[in-house]
Amino acid sequence: MTDSEFMDRAERLLKSVETSCDRINDESTADIDNQRTGGMITLVFANRSQIIINLQKPLHEIWLAAKGGGFHYQFDGTQWLDTKGQGEFFASLTRYATEQAGQPLSFTP
Repeated sequence: MTDSEFMDRAERLLKSVETSCDRINDESTADIDNQRTGGMITLVFANRSQIIINLQKPLHEIWLAAKGGGFHYQFDGTQWLDTKGQGEFFASLTRYATEQAGQPLSFTP
């Protein structure tokens, strides 16, 4: 994948996270504050816990840091998968956000 292709795909992922946050805030009481600075999004939950999603351009990876740990994702041609076999990005984000929010949440591509 070229740098340009990575940035296009990564930008779509970040936009999907932002769109999902807007939908969740409209449909639930989760009240996620999402703040974007360049290639990084910080999700802040009502209990003040955070999830940070960050682009790692040189490695063509997306990094996710949550209370449950830190994870690296690479695009496999179809989806963003954890580099250590721990699953797909949006499924992982859904799981960790649900844990940190204390209620069921759903993030989608």
